[in-house]
Amino acid sequence: MSKLSDATRNKLKTVSTATVATALYKRGFRIQCIQDVHPLSPDQPTMVGEAFTLRYMPAREDLNKLEVFRDRSHPQRKAIEDCPPGAVLVMDSRKDARAASAGAILVTRLKQRGCAGVVTDGGFRDAAEIARLGFPAFHHRPSAPTNLTLHQAIEINCPIACGDAPVFPGDVILGDSDGVIVIPAHLADEIADETFEMTAFEDFVTEEVRKGRGIFGLYPATDEQTLKDFAEWRKKMGR
Repeated sequence: MSKLSDATRNKLKTVSTATVATALYKRGFRIQCIQDVHPLSPDQPTMVGEAFTLRYMPAREDLNKLEVFRDRSHPQRKAIEDCPPGAVLVMDSRKDARAASAGAILVTRLKQRGCAGVVTDGGFRDAAEIARLGFPAFHHRPSAPTNLTLHQAIEINCPIACGDAPVFPGDVILGDSDGVIVIPAHLADEIADETFEMTAFEDFVTEEVRKGRGIFGLYPATDEQTLKDFAEWRKKMGR
């Protein structure tokens, strides 16, 4: 797994998934947003970290009894203990929230181990308890049944699909109130740099619009005066 630098991680914590989506679109990437996942709490922190993946397949009943959890190599349990600090556990649950991908105990363990967050295109049980953790967590909807009902954990840290987005181990995951987006690992540094600059400009534009300024020539900055005003604003704001 590639290691995300502190500088890139810190920049990404200040930008939005919307801004990153635009930067990726400019490079031809159109399906990097994980579809139909939502933050469990509106107050949870922005999620940034390298992807560590878990893939579920449809459960086969004779192989998915409660006794499988006694095995320390069980992929779901092993993923919880192997996901590196600073990484995000991303689960491919085939967009099926009829059974849970995990519950509060496992998510609490991820938090205690220093992981950066968790996302599934299925659902979590104990959703209200997870929401109170103050830990970045995203899912489709709450789901009470144990994962064993429908999901068989089969593989760790392999390429997966999550909410129709391709996720490769080490890709950078960004999650905020708008959702979750996947940044290809080799683009992480340049996307962070570009979106950090884009965010400064968009903050300037927002201030100008709130003052009553029109968007023509401002957004995008097609007027020379806009660039002069932005430079002055950056100097004033220390950005």
